[in-house]
Amino acid sequence: MKRSVVAAAALVAVALPLTACAGGGTGPGSGSELTEGPIKIWYSTNEQEIAWAEAVVDAWNAENPDAQVTAEAIPSGKSSEDAIAAAITAGNTPCLVYNTAPAAVPAFQKQGGLVNISKTFDDGESFITERSGDAADGFRSPDGDLYQVPWKANPFMLYYNKTAFAQAGLDAENPSLSTYDDVLAAAAAIKTAGSADFALYPPASGDYTNALFDFYPFFLANSGGEQLVADGAATFTSPEGLETLEFWKTLYAEGYSSAEAYSGDAWAGPFADGVAAMGIAGPWGAAQFEGKVEFGVVPLPTADGIPLEETYTFGDSKNVGIYSSCENKQTAWDFTQFSMNADNDLALLETTGQFPIRTDLTEVAADYLAGDPLLATFAEEVPLTVDVPNIANASEIWQTFRDAWGAAVQTGSADLDETMQSAADTIDQLASQG
Repeated sequence: MKRSVVAAAALVAVALPLTACAGGGTGPGSGSELTEGPIKIWYSTNEQEIAWAEAVVDAWNAENPDAQVTAEAIPSGKSSEDAIAAAITAGNTPCLVYNTAPAAVPAFQKQGGLVNISKTFDDGESFITERSGDAADGFRSPDGDLYQVPWKANPFMLYYNKTAFAQAGLDAENPSLSTYDDVLAAAAAIKTAGSADFALYPPASGDYTNALFDFYPFFLANSGGEQLVADGAATFTSPEGLETLEFWKTLYAEGYSSAEAYSGDAWAGPFADGVAAMGIAGPWGAAQFEGKVEFGVVPLPTADGIPLEETYTFGDSKNVGIYSSCENKQTAWDFTQFSMNADNDLALLETTGQFPIRTDLTEVAADYLAGDPLLATFAEEVPLTVDVPNIANASEIWQTFRDAWGAAVQTGSADLDETMQSAADTIDQLASQG
């Protein structure tokens, strides 16, 4: 399913204005009267997001003495998802978590941990669709309802090292990187010149989440936004999927990419350290690379090459969940809407460098976007970002894909067509179990 979201990069502090909260109501299927009162929320441990959240909470609390919000960072653990899942099991989740991964929603929903926003609040659907437009449809559960509020995203693009490109005799200002053949030709020139050890060096481990940093963004671009699973069936054995798989297989077979785990930061390290001449990242990459690499940004390549304004990519979204153990759900919903009004969404962009998922962001943030060319480039990807499919058995499905990828693409030890078709058959079975 295709959907649109928004994202960008800049890290500056701002003060948040006080804004009145939006209202809500008792909706069909809520099961009990919705009440107001104190609530607790969790936010990300990211320094910039903490600053944004604390400012929003302070603004709310100043205007709502009878419905105070207490906020803290998500408890440390193996992952945010593990911490949330444990809290659901224990029945002590906060009312809101401002770091709910779309990929984890099916599991949280299966645990009974999430509130059905579509049916619990009279204005649940209208608020979300008016703010996020068609983007909302990409986050619906199989029953058609929303159990998460679209919040923020980071579209992925291709960064390139201008110095490494110039040393390889390539155009460092307007490189030809729109097609797979273009990238392979650049990779060959870089290898011959020795201007970088590798052309591309995404995370190489077998962890299923790493598919989001190599295959998936490129597949989304090449397929026009097709998710890994659509209508209950795997999509990556389509002609577009096989083109992307063959491209990556060539990168590894020719030594343009490394299947060995990087000794430093697996995501940003190879490009930031100059080991790889290209890197795949969202706008957050700019802060990681600034001062280390002279870089440029281009849309992700495809088999035939398409313009930036038509290139789909991975959104890497994080959303807001309202959790079932919350006693004062009306306040939770009112605070959610308050935190996503135009002023607070603009502050989110300015403070964290991440785009709110709202259709009118280019209007809300026009002055801010005009002041940063890199930001404006990422903003062009706004209508074309896609996330992971909302499906049952998601982790098993992605791991099945990643295992096949390791054998058929990274090492080339298995036949590509047979291995990926076998993985697709297994994924079809897993998807049908939902």
